[in-house]
This record gives sequence, C-alpha cells and structure tokens, in this order.
Amino acid sequence: MRYLFFIFISCSYIFANSHIFVYHRFGDDKHKSASTTIKELEEEFEYFKKNNYKVVSLEKILNKIKKKENVPSNWIALTIDDAYKSFYTHGLEIFKKYKYPFTLYVYTEATTKKYKDFMTWKQIKEASKYGSIGLHSYSHPHLTHKSNKEIYKDTQKSFYIFTKKMGYAPKTYAYPYGEYDRRVQKQIKKFMFQKKPAFDAILNQNIGSVTKETDLFDIPRIALVGNVNIKQKLKYKTFDAKWIEPLKFPKDGILKSIKAKVNPKYKKLKLYITSEGWRDIKVNNGIIDIKLNIRLKRARTRIILGTDVFTISSNIITKKRNNNDK
Repeated sequence: MRYLFFIFISCSYIFANSHIFVYHRFGDDKHKSASTTIKELEEEFEYFKKNNYKVVSLEKILNKIKKKENVPSNWIALTIDDAYKSFYTHGLEIFKKYKYPFTLYVYTEATTKKYKDFMTWKQIKEASKYGSIGLHSYSHPHLTHKSNKEIYKDTQKSFYIFTKKMGYAPKTYAYPYGEYDRRVQKQIKKFMFQKKPAFDAILNQNIGSVTKETDLFDIPRIALVGNVNIKQKLKYKTFDAKWIEPLKFPKDGILKSIKAKVNPKYKKLKLYITSEGWRDIKVNNGIIDIKLNIRLKRARTRIILGTDVFTISSNIITKKRNNNDK
C-alpha cells in the first residue's frame, strides 16, 4: 500500500504544472479592460492562501527549470507588465500585505520620459525592495512588425537605460503585448551583455502552465485582467506537442495546414483556432497533419492543441508589416 502511495505521489510530481500570471493596471476605472480592481486582487490572493498555493518569486521557478527539477504544482509566480503608476498607488500595498513577491516589467521609454500614467524610476526602485524588476522593451513596439536591426536597437536602448537607472542589468525580458514569433525570439535570445546572453529567460503571454520541460526562452503567462475566474485559470496544464506548421503567419493570410508531433498514445485531440473555435481532430501514429483553407481574421491568431480545453499547447502566429527579415 505504501508503495502504491509512493507511485501516486511520484506521478503527481512528474506531471507537475505551476502557473505564472501577469497583471497590468490596478484599480483603474479608466482602463477597465486591462485593470484588476483591488477587490478582485484581494479575492485572488485569498484564494491562493486558502487553497494552499504558494506564491514564490519568478526566479525560484526559473531555477527549477534550469536544473530540470519538477516545479511544484502549487507554486505561483506573479508578474506585472508596463509599470503603470496604478501598481505603485494601488496594487503594491496589497502585494506587501500578503507578502507576495512579484516581477515588474518596465516599459523604459514611458518611465524615462515621465509619461503621466507610469511609475518613475524612483518608484520602481522603491518597489524593487519587495520584488524583482525586468525589462519590457524601450518603445513597447509590436516586435513582429520590426526588422532585426530595429529589434536590436530597441533592446539595446532599453537595456542601457535600465542598467544605468537601476544599477544592475535586467535578467529577464517580457515581450510587449506578449507578441513574438521564432524570428523575434531568436533576436532577443541572442542579445549579448558582457559577451554573454543578456537574459536568463524570456516571457510571453500564452495561455499555459510551467513544467521542468518548459523552454526558458518561451515562458507562458496567463493574463489576469478584468473579471477573472481564478479557479478556472489554475486548471491549465501543459500538453506536450512539437509544432511543425504553422511557425509564422502565412503571407497570403490563409492557413493551409496544421502539422505537429505528439505522443502516439493519443488517437483524438482538440484543436482551437482564433475566430474558428474548437473542433475534434484525429491523430495518426503521433502525427497531426490537417489540411485547411482558412482565411485568418485576426492579425494575432492563437492555435491550440490539447486533450481538452485546459490541457493544451498554444501556438501564436502574428502578421508582420514588413518582410525585411526572415
């Protein structure tokens, strides 16, 4: 009996799925679609507390992934994008009250030029006493619309300003709007500082969970904005799929096929395409090869494979405005 119990516990850790969430604004009635009310924030934090979830620093989760160690399923990391002033004036006190760490991602142009809606460098330094600070670009561009040279210049400028203002170099990067493709990922990943890759990890805004197999340069985060069902968000688990097609937005805007490799034990899966909804698909010996002829309605299209709507692998393709780089 003890042996069976051990097997059960071992299996639960093998498939452990932790979660990283991202916030933006707090208690901001002017931008409700991107804001979390203070009441909602406290309700979410109370849910974590009462249901035995442990809010840890992002760095703790990244260290587990680096070491290929199982990340406990009850671990949660919290991130905040853009460094809006509402975090400092409304949100920070709640994080301090619950003693929950966070990583704040700075949109450096907005802070440096003292845009009205954003934190100052002084406020960011004050916030850094309670959490870590990461980089969120200089001009907050749609990176998939930029050339390799433009991506480099934006990253270099933001990195230099951040390092000068904070007194240390940022170790993690979060894509503006959560948007990226393989080309963008490659450019940010290879950005160098003192002859070494500058970033330990890159975070997107894909729906999903984090396991020991998660790519450090493709970390998923689930957005918590507006009226959120936190119990539902915590159901997401990682489905292991190797995407073959599409890897980028089709030039003609027509999605012709979807190809991927999965565990051969699966005979049927679910497929989701933005604006098309869910459908059931067949798997042949671990291969998914579906012919389509769908005109994509959104410049940012999410394609999902999974055993159900919560156990998923998410692939986002984004239309770019120039073709200077491949």
